[in-house]
Amino acid sequence: MPMMSPPYPPKERLGFTASAMILLGQLTVASQASTAQLEEIVITAALMKADINHLSVTSVTESDVRARGAAHFEDLLTLVPNLSASAGASRQRFFQIRGIGERSQFVEPINPSVILLQDGVDISGLGGALTTFDTSQVDVLRGPQGAIMGAGALAGLISTETQTPTSDAKLSVAMGMENYSGRRLEVIANAPLTNTLSARLAHQRFASDGWIENTYLGVDDTNNRDEQTTRFALRHVSGQHSVDMKVNKVEVQNGYDAFSLDNTRETLSDQPGEDSLDMTSALIRWHRFGEDYTSMIQVSDVSADTVYSYDEDWSYVGIRPFWEYSSFDSYARDLKRRTLEWRLSPSNSDATDWVAGVYARQDEESLNRDYTYLDAAFGSLNKADTLALYGQLSHSLTDDITLTLGTRLEQREVNYRDSAGVTESFNDNYWTGNVSVNWRITETGSVFATISRGVRAGGVNPSLSSTLLSLVDEIDVSAFADATRFDEERLLNTELGYRFSSADNRVSGSITLFNMDRGDQQVKGSLVIPRSDGSTSFTDFTDNAASGTNRGLEATLDWRVAPSLGVSAFIARLDAQFDTYVNIDSTDLSGRDQPQAPADQYRLSATWDMAKNVSASLEVTGRDAFFLSDRHDIQSPSARLVNANIAWQIGAWEVTVWGRNLQDKKTVTRGFGTFGNDPRKEYVLEPYYQFGEPRTVGATMRYQFGDRL
Repeated sequence: MPMMSPPYPPKERLGFTASAMILLGQLTVASQASTAQLEEIVITAALMKADINHLSVTSVTESDVRARGAAHFEDLLTLVPNLSASAGASRQRFFQIRGIGERSQFVEPINPSVILLQDGVDISGLGGALTTFDTSQVDVLRGPQGAIMGAGALAGLISTETQTPTSDAKLSVAMGMENYSGRRLEVIANAPLTNTLSARLAHQRFASDGWIENTYLGVDDTNNRDEQTTRFALRHVSGQHSVDMKVNKVEVQNGYDAFSLDNTRETLSDQPGEDSLDMTSALIRWHRFGEDYTSMIQVSDVSADTVYSYDEDWSYVGIRPFWEYSSFDSYARDLKRRTLEWRLSPSNSDATDWVAGVYARQDEESLNRDYTYLDAAFGSLNKADTLALYGQLSHSLTDDITLTLGTRLEQREVNYRDSAGVTESFNDNYWTGNVSVNWRITETGSVFATISRGVRAGGVNPSLSSTLLSLVDEIDVSAFADATRFDEERLLNTELGYRFSSADNRVSGSITLFNMDRGDQQVKGSLVIPRSDGSTSFTDFTDNAASGTNRGLEATLDWRVAPSLGVSAFIARLDAQFDTYVNIDSTDLSGRDQPQAPADQYRLSATWDMAKNVSASLEVTGRDAFFLSDRHDIQSPSARLVNANIAWQIGAWEVTVWGRNLQDKKTVTRGFGTFGNDPRKEYVLEPYYQFGEPRTVGATMRYQFGDRL
């Protein structure tokens, strides 16, 4: 099979950067002589262990979590090339990979571009549940992962794996404190119950007042965080069988009061909102390791209640009489998701390996919106049933060349109805897949080429449908009939990569060039419809109105410079543009950068083992400016953050002191630019920003009780 030509780099200096990384890798590989090695990481989200040879993936480990003092995945974002996130909530819980992904959710059900998995359970749309406590590993797979998750993993997926019970009897307790009245307390117990059965129970509570001060109410905790995570797991291993049961419960009672009319961290809201979540996910997974075949059956259930609300005017009654308005918006959701998956693969494979599976899922999402300007609460119910068949085959063409083929066929039936009288029912069929070739060119180096196809499912525009129903006696709604639904978005991804390591495994690295062509690209629009009384209706909707190209480079390097010193780095380039896009206002945005797609990202980290039981690390991360939306020109400015930590291990005690954003740089996590909201300025059009975490420092102390309870 001929090798693919690499996509053209977005900037001329991209080629220089790639060459420099390759040269650095080769020089460092040639210079090693020590026995210190880098840790081997297994990608748990992949269909096959060998998939690591052709996947663009970054793994975040438990040690990374502790070094950052991370309570949520948003604290780890800068560890991953070409990963970003947006807020408009108490956390940055909407994720984008290579510039593709959702940025918010209001009335519409989400059809994800980035799938979220926890222990193999789909929790997409529940980004607030990605607390990091008792998590062993987070894998971020970049590029379409259709063979794994079908219509949804258009841009990639984020997979978290919680800790699994072991046969050791252990008990640990930990407490931590940080500025902004941050505190955490955790308890973890692991014990063998019988010779074949082990159990693990873990609980953490994290709380913080947050960094927002509400000067009108005279309090500093209206944007607080109060998050509890409880995990329970059982593992039974006997002969050819292993059975895992896991229950994850996340309770979030966070405040949401983030936007200020003065663009500061001081707000004026008289009705602060909330961003709460009560999620319980459970799974049972049975592996049977037969002489010829290995099978896996997993049954899972997710139940989640969320409330997202905010003071829409960001102010108080009396701020400017006769000009002001006062409104409050609240979205209460109830999500239920049930999944059954069966997978079969050979127990032993030589030249050929394969996996085949069946996947079935039921989704039911209800919404109750209570809004000041609605005569009555708005309610909706969206049901989606998904059935998929998937398979992947890997075959060694020669001793050094391996071909991998994967595909997934999926059928989805959607039924939607709401209190405005809108009903939609439709069936869609999707197919996704990948073709990869991996060629080992040396004992420590290989190249791979991949072509993969991803899909983001189509759906309904309930906001638009409801608006048109209310205006049916005033305007000709037939002109908008085609916009009440939108179709699938398709993406064709090509990648060319090179991976290398030293003979003693002290150095490893990778360089990947990618090109993603987006067809029938789903974009957010805002429809402006004049009413007969002279007022105007503004309605958000999704439309297949664009095509785009997302191309770039990702290069990583891990180097154990000396037994006591390690260096880790990455650089990422992204050129994400609309090829053709004329929005609903007839504005031609062709050639413009896509939103939430920083052109540059980088990280450089050094870890020093200062003594036998003392280590320290220092890292610098950065990213370029980027548009926050395609509906305005407001940008998130460039950011460079400095993080550090120092850890002591003294007997059974472990103490970590950490700091994030030590230079106290002001970052932006969400922004608006299409309206004015300040009555003191007669609603002049101006930008508004939500700011990210300021300087945050803390300490965590952990004690482990021996090997026996």
